[in-house]
Amino acid sequence: MFRTALRNVLAHKARLLMTVLAVMLGVAFVSGTLVFTSTLSEATQASSQKGYDNVDVAIQPKSPDNGGGAPGAVPHLDQKLLDKAGRVPGAASVTGTVSGFTAIADKKGGLIGDGFPTRGGNYFPGADGKDARYPMRSGAAPKGAHEFALDAHTADTAGYKVGDTVRLSVDGPVREQKLTGVFTTDDGAVAAGGSLALFDTRTAQQLFATPGAFSEIDVKAAPGTSQSALKAAIDKVLPKDGAESTTGKQLADEQAKMIAASMDGMKTGLLVFAGIALFVGVFIIANTFTMLVAQRTKELALLRAVGASRRQVTRSVLIEAFVVGAVAAVTGLVAGIGIGAGMRALMSATGARFPDGPLVVSPSTVLISLLVGIVVTVLAAWLPGRRAAKIPPVAAMNSVHATATAKSLVVRNTIGALFAGAGAAGVLVATGMDDGKAVMVGGAVLLLIGVFILTPLLSRPLIALAAPVLRAFGISGALARQNAVRNPRRTAATASALMVGLTLITGMTVIAGSVQKGIDKMATDALKADYVVSMASPTPLSPDVAKKIAGLDGVTASSPLRNSPSRIGTDPQSLTGVNGADFGKLTRLDFVKGSLGDLRGDRTVVDDATAKEKGWQPGSRFPVTFEDGKKGTLTVSGVYRGNEMINGVILDTATLAPHQKQITDMKVMVKTKDGATDAAKDSLVKALGKNPAITVADKQDVSDGIAKMFNLMLNMLYGLLAMAVIVAVLGVINTLAMSVFERSQEIGMLRAIGLDRRGIKRMVRLESLVISLFGGVLGIGLGVFFGWAAGELISGSLPTYELILPWARIGVFLALAALVGVLAALWPARRAAKLNMLAAIKAE
Repeated sequence: MFRTALRNVLAHKARLLMTVLAVMLGVAFVSGTLVFTSTLSEATQASSQKGYDNVDVAIQPKSPDNGGGAPGAVPHLDQKLLDKAGRVPGAASVTGTVSGFTAIADKKGGLIGDGFPTRGGNYFPGADGKDARYPMRSGAAPKGAHEFALDAHTADTAGYKVGDTVRLSVDGPVREQKLTGVFTTDDGAVAAGGSLALFDTRTAQQLFATPGAFSEIDVKAAPGTSQSALKAAIDKVLPKDGAESTTGKQLADEQAKMIAASMDGMKTGLLVFAGIALFVGVFIIANTFTMLVAQRTKELALLRAVGASRRQVTRSVLIEAFVVGAVAAVTGLVAGIGIGAGMRALMSATGARFPDGPLVVSPSTVLISLLVGIVVTVLAAWLPGRRAAKIPPVAAMNSVHATATAKSLVVRNTIGALFAGAGAAGVLVATGMDDGKAVMVGGAVLLLIGVFILTPLLSRPLIALAAPVLRAFGISGALARQNAVRNPRRTAATASALMVGLTLITGMTVIAGSVQKGIDKMATDALKADYVVSMASPTPLSPDVAKKIAGLDGVTASSPLRNSPSRIGTDPQSLTGVNGADFGKLTRLDFVKGSLGDLRGDRTVVDDATAKEKGWQPGSRFPVTFEDGKKGTLTVSGVYRGNEMINGVILDTATLAPHQKQITDMKVMVKTKDGATDAAKDSLVKALGKNPAITVADKQDVSDGIAKMFNLMLNMLYGLLAMAVIVAVLGVINTLAMSVFERSQEIGMLRAIGLDRRGIKRMVRLESLVISLFGGVLGIGLGVFFGWAAGELISGSLPTYELILPWARIGVFLALAALVGVLAALWPARRAAKLNMLAAIKAE
């Protein structure tokens, strides 16, 4: 039986080719993902660990345990502690570091890196006058308040040289600094595409911390001193509550874990789409082996007649599947290694930078790829193999295998109806739950399986709807419709592969478009302001920006949004400071109770979620501990409906500012006399010094930013799901090619009675088109349903959510299904038209 199985594989090489390709694509996606993420993870970890070569023990500020005390910020480390650490036995050298956001403008004024980790730090020279972390490639280290050094990659990219004057910004105001040096670094963020600017220590402290303070102190051990011994010695000189020490190895290990965790998210996402491609491939594999078994009915029945047991027949089919799966897995693994290398090269070509490192093909990647390819193929072939074993020996006397019995069809339809009903019920129940994600996913899976099982039943009525259109093509159209419903199970398996892909694509498109509309509406409804000014990265603005804007001609109202940590009772609570006099002119809050009123003094407004949690009503008074530790009492004047843009406890900046240790703004809302015009926007940009770090956005910019984010996400999903569509195309080609082979005699007869080659081609193409559109209609219908259901869940946390059906894109998806049918039929149609009619009539 083993030799028989191998001969069958060799005898049907062409017919199994599409199955090999389908499995190979899925395996290639899996192995490519594993190779790419492993390569990227190991290279990033290696680069990160280099950054700790000069760190044996790091001293870091200890977050205060504010159990009812003042909610102050994390403390800084001072010069006194740095000097103590340098005198500890076993310490060879000590380095004080300060860092923060630094935006650097290119020669055209744009932001280098587009907000990607653009950082600034301090150059801390040792006894030899050099900082071992940053070797100078050219020039010298910065020494004055108006000097700085830049990493080599950023300098080369922007075309800066030593002696140039560069515009940059740390917290809003533009600074013009002289470039005194260009350095190289092993910093992982720089290797990944970020930029690093260095200032002398005093300047960096003024920019990123406070004079004389450090954010971290790094100590290098003397020869012969271990990291643990040095840490024990340093712990003796640390203040009890203000600082803590960590060995360099611990920091490197933690960094490696963080990098691995970030890679896991990417890996999981890519593997999900690889799984979808393999799932779609299952339909092709099962369809192929079902057709092969049907074509070999007499052969298998004769094997049974001469003594082969049912188990042996099933085993022979599974051996064929094993061989096919092994071939597909090996070729897929090789292709995946190429894909992994190609993905790294492609991302580098698009401007993304990654640390250099070898291509990593781990033993686990090889094992997983081989197991996935073989197991998926064998499992998909098991049901056809089981059917093959049930062929009775007497079937060898017949030329055609018996069709499915009425009982088997009733059982199949009953099971399908139960699955579909349970799945639909689960999805509908989940829409009314507060947290129904798990129930909805489970229901969606059941519904998808149920529809797949019911597809043969659905094929006849849905394909019958195409009959009026097909009649226009004469006899070819009539024959195409009959061929499409002749074997409902085969039609269903072929269409289901396309159905799965289009269900996901349509559902995600509906969800993304609806969420985008909801957020867009929220931004429009909540803001009266013409512009929102903020940093290009999520870092705070200098209060000088708000002062400058407030004094501009044409600005009728402005207000910063300023956050400050506080404590209400024993619970931490962030307070938001605004310009109470202008806040009502800049926002359109939906008040549930009370009103905005006169927002000054101890008066405050709170969002509905916080009010419900605390049990507050308009008029409620509550005690608060401010950032500086002083206590006060605030009065609730109104409760508003919070949203993603504005929420929390809001009060006047005049009340909040005296308690803040360092005043910074998250954004500034602006209303101008002439509204949102290009001239008004230009005047704001010019007044702020054409700052690369600051963005001036109107409502349309906010909307465009949201649209850009969702379009990027959708384009990535479309690209990944294209794999599933390609596999579905292979399935349609495979089914049609094997169907043409089965119907050789019939096609020969049609040619003999007058149907020309063009008519044969048209018949096969129309059959393919009908099957593809059938799968497309099912997929789009399910996708819209799942999109609606997911939206009902989302609307609970996004009140402005509005279901949007993207009719234009749905039309494109339907056209895509039709295109799949047309392209898939090209080769089978040509093959059918070239059949020799006399030879075909003689064929059995």
